[in-house]
Amino acid sequence: MNLDLTDRQAGVALDGVLVINKPAGRTSHDVVARARTLLGLHKVGHTGTLDPAATGVLVLCLGKATRIAEYLMNMDKAYRAVLRLGVATDTQDATGTVVGRVAETLPDQAAIVAAMDRFIGRRQQVPPMYSAVKVQGVPLYKAARAGRTVSRSPREFTVHSLEILSISPTAGPSPATVGVGEAPRVPVALPNATGGGPSPAMVDVTFDVICSKGTYVRTICADIGELLGVGGHLASLERRRVGRFCIEQALSLDELAGLADRGAVETRLYTLAAALADLPALHVDRDAVEGLRHGVAVPVSRIVSAEGAWMAGAFVRLLSPEGRLVGIGKAPCSAEELKQAQPATVIKLEKVLA
Repeated sequence: MNLDLTDRQAGVALDGVLVINKPAGRTSHDVVARARTLLGLHKVGHTGTLDPAATGVLVLCLGKATRIAEYLMNMDKAYRAVLRLGVATDTQDATGTVVGRVAETLPDQAAIVAAMDRFIGRRQQVPPMYSAVKVQGVPLYKAARAGRTVSRSPREFTVHSLEILSISPTAGPSPATVGVGEAPRVPVALPNATGGGPSPAMVDVTFDVICSKGTYVRTICADIGELLGVGGHLASLERRRVGRFCIEQALSLDELAGLADRGAVETRLYTLAAALADLPALHVDRDAVEGLRHGVAVPVSRIVSAEGAWMAGAFVRLLSPEGRLVGIGKAPCSAEELKQAQPATVIKLEKVLA
């Protein structure tokens, strides 16, 4: 998936979005801190935490782009994960302490496929204790490290698709993080429940999942293991996409350092308008731009043209005549209804960026 960089203007401030390939062993905050140092910027944030052991797409917002981070956080995400069946851990991933190990026969391939298919669609999950979710202002992981378990309410999430890439007996120690293109595409046959050889001690299931904001893949892994009655945990995780930002577009920290040394970071920086290009757009006239700078909602009479389709209540980009993102609005009606809207109808302002 390619993004358009042509609307960057030479010499402007570093206001935009960078896509970083987070290495294993670093926290998301570590990456933000490194970017701040390399770029000499204070206003740098990310749009969704990756666990230290995980790798992949971490979207950084620089300067004014920190003001659109909340909209990027709402985008769907794609992951490649390895589920290890036969062992459960207290953190639901490979960094935790083993709390359960199955000695009896593990499920066969058909049972694994059937169980994982049940996790497609809209579901609820309880956030894991080892997570950054706050309860009464305190991150859950701090309570977990103190040996306390906090009551958590289930949260709704959606798994749009789940594709199994391989099923095979676990070989050796915990596998390294799956890299781009490294996962085998042909499932390996396992002994079935009626015989065919000894059952492996553990089984690794490599799969791709596309899911909504707020999905914990390690909790999915733990829940699948529980459903199968054998326990399970997340052995490795790579985030391959956030919204329209893909792993193929991501920079390593070394590549970012090289760009910073050459003063060429802008060549890989996405504008605010490009970063939110998946949102519908309303092009407004200059009077509307001047009005929204003072918090005035945009009358439909000031809309010059529209791009995309939407339903009532959807977020829309408000673009100046030059195509610059000047605000985020909330549509009062659908795209079709807007064509027939009364002159008094206005686009409510959610965020002013002019």
